[in-house]
Formats: sequence, C-alpha cells, structure tokens
Amino acid sequence: MFMGEYNHTIDAKGRLIVPAKFREVLGDEFVVTKGLDGCLFVYPNQEWQAFEEKLRTLPLTNKNARQFTRFFLAGAASCEVDKQGRILLPAVLRGFAELEKDVVLVGVASRIEIWSRQRWEQCLNTYDGDMDEVAENMENLGFSI
Repeated sequence: MFMGEYNHTIDAKGRLIVPAKFREVLGDEFVVTKGLDGCLFVYPNQEWQAFEEKLRTLPLTNKNARQFTRFFLAGAASCEVDKQGRILLPAVLRGFAELEKDVVLVGVASRIEIWSRQRWEQCLNTYDGDMDEVAENMENLGFSI
C-alpha cells in the first residue's frame, strides 16, 4: 500500500528520484501513465495488469469506453529504476502533467500519483471548504467512516 507525500525535483534529463518507501513496493519495473486531474499514475506491475483486465472488459462498441481505454494505454510506459533510485519519465507524460522541476509524489493506496507542485497545491486548495460535502457523497458510493 502506498501512502505519504514526497517532494522531489526532475532533473534536466527528465529523471525523477522515487522515494525508497515507494521503491520497496514498486519493485524494479512498473508502469507510468496519464492520470486523472492532470497528474500521472504509477502502478506496480501486478496492479497494472489488474487495471488492464478491467479495461479489456469495457465494450468496444461504446465510444466513452474506447476513449477511456485510449487515454490510459496510449501514453503508458514501462519504467525501471536505475542504481540511483531514479526513473526516466517520458517527455509526453511530463508534458501532459506539466512536470518541469518541482514535483510531488503522493501515495494513494494501490498507486502513486506524480503531480507538478503547482497543480498539487491547487488540488489541495479545493479541499478546504468542500471535504465535508465530498465525504457525504462518498456514502452514495457505499463508503462510510
């Protein structure tokens, strides 16, 4: 399980240090893809395979299903950690998430999210007044505290 928030920087070559606690769970190879809300999603191979299986169950005849599948698979890349604990993020993924220098890695249960520092701060600011409302809406999804 991934949890926590880590601040890092991307170097001029597009490399990012993955926190040691995350590397322990990720292993040596994993998948990075476009995520929702303008961030990147990072999945351990086992979680990625489960996600791919769910995508395969979507009906090919449904336009939204095709777009949803393309969104996650077209930009997906297999990444490996180098000896310094870094990964090379493909330029297309860096561009999508507007990752330039300062980034935040966030553990979110079965995946990691990689955010630009600016977008992460904007995301956090949206929680201030409406987290109670969000929590109430979670009950509609069958989740309660």
